Amino acid sequence: SIVVCGLGYAEGARLSRRLGNWQVISWALVLSLPLMLPLSFYFTPSSWSGVGVPALLSLAYVSLFSMLIGFVFWYRGLAQGGIAAVGQLQLLQPFFGLLLASVILHEKVGWALVAVNIAVILCVAAARRFAK
Repeated sequence: SIVVCGLGYAEGARLSRRLGNWQVISWALVLSLPLMLPLSFYFTPSSWSGVGVPALLSLAYVSLFSMLIGFVFWYRGLAQGGIAAVGQLQLLQPFFGLLLASVILHEKVGWALVAVNIAVILCVAAARRFAK
């Protein structure tokens, strides 16, 4: 999945230079529809009584912002900043996620998670340094 995701990002960024960023994610969604539509019906719950309004609003938020609007800006950033350079910055996302979870949600972050995040940061820094 990591390889396919990376290839999708790289190809999406290349296509964004020619087609435009919102067109790329729109076409990706259209092309995935024949597979996703039957899967959606297959995995639809038999009863909607257990699905509350907050869950439906959360699904709508993730669908609209994270998966559509977020990708518009992601592909634009990849196309403008370079696929390799901007792609490496995404590796810092877990670090910021842990930081926000700790500060905003007051979750406990163990030393093992901190150690792994520091290792990722060092790998990104080394890759950027040695790439030049």
